[in-house]
Amino acid sequence: MNPQRRHLKPSFAEERKLIAEGYHLIAGVDEVGRGCLAGPVVASAVILPCKIRRPWLKEVRDSKILTHDKREYLFRCIQETAVAIGTGTVSHEIIDARGIAVATRLAMKQAIEELVPAADSLLIDFFKLPEVDLPQKGIIDGDALCHSIACASIIAKVTRDHLMMELDSQFPGYGLCHHKGYGTKEHWSCIEKLGLSPIHRLTFCHLKERFTSEDED
Repeated sequence: MNPQRRHLKPSFAEERKLIAEGYHLIAGVDEVGRGCLAGPVVASAVILPCKIRRPWLKEVRDSKILTHDKREYLFRCIQETAVAIGTGTVSHEIIDARGIAVATRLAMKQAIEELVPAADSLLIDFFKLPEVDLPQKGIIDGDALCHSIACASIIAKVTRDHLMMELDSQFPGYGLCHHKGYGTKEHWSCIEKLGLSPIHRLTFCHLKERFTSEDED
């Protein structure tokens, strides 16, 4: 991560622009888990009230730079305050079959479609989704610059972390509750020792070739 991102504070500048244009149900959209070796990619969409005033907002940041406890706290705050929250989850099988870029877009589309009430405009971290027929803007570093996207990143991160902790009990020994499927030294060591689990992404880092070729010989 670029160290400069740690000093960025999200604002409502982008939301205010859309409100001035007549939009009122503005969803921030973000994903987590793109770079993992195991598990799904998860996206969330969050619509905040147009005139939101909450003390916890000053603590919102890109989920990657927040502590576990701070993410859990903000997760609850966002859930209690948001107009709507949607979450999309796309499995490792689809990631392997269709690629991570397509899977990420599918997860984002699912999250947007879950919103009740529906969004009338979108602010998306980095991406644009031409398959979604709504006014939208893709913002580079959006999770660090835009409050709605930062909130979506927190919801997505905590949701996926909880899911990976559940998967840890189904696939013990891989340390999923610690590294959440990312390619840490601990994770690689577990793969070397135990082989691949059913939730590993076979197309990532040539996992299939590296860890199944010997078994097939």
